[in-house]
This record gives sequence, structure tokens and C-alpha cells, in this order.
Amino acid sequence: MHSIPVPSRWKAWILRLFGAKIGTGVVIRSRVNITMPWRLELGDNVWIGDEVMILSLDRVTIASNCCLSQRSFLCTGSHDFSSEMFSLITKPIVLEESCWVGAQSFIGPGVTMKTGSRTLAGAVVIRNVEQGTSVAGVPAKPIPMRSESDITSNISQ
Repeated sequence: MHSIPVPSRWKAWILRLFGAKIGTGVVIRSRVNITMPWRLELGDNVWIGDEVMILSLDRVTIASNCCLSQRSFLCTGSHDFSSEMFSLITKPIVLEESCWVGAQSFIGPGVTMKTGSRTLAGAVVIRNVEQGTSVAGVPAKPIPMRSESDITSNISQ
């Protein structure tokens, strides 16, 4: 989509015309690029940040209350490097409820992010992310998250 500030409901309407399944309360910011909308399904209250790229050579399912931060890239395709024909390989991507994809993260073919999981900015995710887990790095690996009580207790000291 282009950079002109078009309301999200209009963008959702256009995507629906091309076969996307889109819930209510979806926000689609500027310069979002969705290659094949008929392979896209968005739940309710999904937020898609500026310059997000969704290469939907295969199915992309994003459940309700998910956030795709700026310049994140969901990529459902790759190539078989061992093949003389460099054959295309596609696998679906699934983001379950309440996932957060950090800015400039890459989500690779076949990845499922389980409910409540997160990627930190710049993560390269090539394996499934377990429920409630945060991942970071290249390739992305689970990282321990501090609880709110840990953070507030350190502030008060």
C-alpha cells in the first residue's frame, strides 16, 4: 500500500475485495506491502505498523490482538538451495493470539508463534516460538523476561 494517509478501514475494505479475511478494529499503517491478500487472515484488533512486508506465497494467519511493528517482514517462501532448479518452497506462518513482532524482525516460512509470544527488535525467527516466550537475536533464541515486580523493585531501591 502507499504512503498517503488512507484510513485503515478503507485499506481493510480493499484487501477484502482481493480475498483477505479481516476482523474488526484492524489498524494498517502506511506503506504496508501484502503480496497476495487472498492468503491473508487477520483477527480482531490487529495492528500492522509502517512498512511491514507480508510475502504471502502461502497462508498467513494472524489471530486477534497481535502487533506487527514497523518494518517487520513475514516471509512464507524460500528456495531449495540443493535443487538444480532452485525450487520454490512455501510454508504458512501462524501468529496465535496476542503476539508481538518487534520492529524489523523477520519471521520465516513455517513459523508458528504461540499465544502471547514476542520477538524483540531485529530478531530472525526461523523456528516456532513457544507460548509466552520472548525471543531475540540472529537466529532468534528464547530470552528470560523480567517480571513487572522485578522492574519496579529495582526502581524503588
